[in-house]
Amino acid sequence: MSTSENLSPGPGIVARFGLANWRQNIIYIGFAVIFLIFALTLNDKGFLNPNNLLNIVRQTAMIAVMAIAMTFVLSAGEIDLSVGAVAGLASVTTAMAIDVGGIMFGVGAGLATGIAVGVFNGLLTTRIGIPSFLTTLAMMGIAKGVAMWISDTSAVPIIEPAYSWLFGGGSIGIIPVLLIWMVVLGVIGHFVLKRTSFGRRVLATGGGETAARYSGIDTSSIKFRVLILSSMAAALAGMLYAGRLQSGRFQLGEGDELSVIAAAVLGGTSLFGGYGTVIGTIVGALMIGLINNGLILMGLEFSQQLIARGGIIILAVALSQKRS
Repeated sequence: MSTSENLSPGPGIVARFGLANWRQNIIYIGFAVIFLIFALTLNDKGFLNPNNLLNIVRQTAMIAVMAIAMTFVLSAGEIDLSVGAVAGLASVTTAMAIDVGGIMFGVGAGLATGIAVGVFNGLLTTRIGIPSFLTTLAMMGIAKGVAMWISDTSAVPIIEPAYSWLFGGGSIGIIPVLLIWMVVLGVIGHFVLKRTSFGRRVLATGGGETAARYSGIDTSSIKFRVLILSSMAAALAGMLYAGRLQSGRFQLGEGDELSVIAAAVLGGTSLFGGYGTVIGTIVGALMIGLINNGLILMGLEFSQQLIARGGIIILAVALSQKRS
């Protein structure tokens, strides 16, 4: 055996150090690098203060909740642009229902809002054949308009402390309730996507709808169900917004659809369907919150924050999606 053969890096070494799959873990590497940079440069501004770190969780929990469901939607080859507006509408219907019939009635009204929107989106997409991009884009305007109309563009206060504690404002010791919501839903979402037949059918539908249909999968039903799931998650996020702020407002969730999709794609979920990871999505949501928090502590102007945030997200997405 020649010396050059002895010195050449074989596939065993590459596999041993995980170099071949580094792109698959780029979101985790990126999160760790950005966290380390902010920790070293912003330590004197309180970045590592436990309260600041918990605030990052509180500010991104609702994005993470919606992004978990968005992972299913994107994995099935669809998209939902209405999540932000649905969150605002659900916050208003929940607050108004609590005022009339108490906490349980309010929770039911919020979830019913999500189900109704999801059914509407699902029927238009799977039965009539309107692309989900257009269906949910239209629903974005409808949901916001309804929320403004029924609330008369005013905040609807929530005076039930139990609701505010359970849906966003409470904590168990130092652990925010919002963190518990995010972790529990993340575990459920990961299990369903990776360990159940429904999750496999979602991935098969997005990976190749025609092939999935020939293998016996009802792809229309899968798409219908993931759109309902997305709207229900958006409604829950709206209820968490309302609990944290103790009021329902049509502005809540405004613009969140972009952050939600970015979180899922940052985490490695394919925009073209067929692959999704809930854990990566949650890390992607936290990464967005981390970037926002760090740029604010740096004292950058808002315009500079937008530029820096966009550049970081583009780089991370380019690296993570390259592996597909």
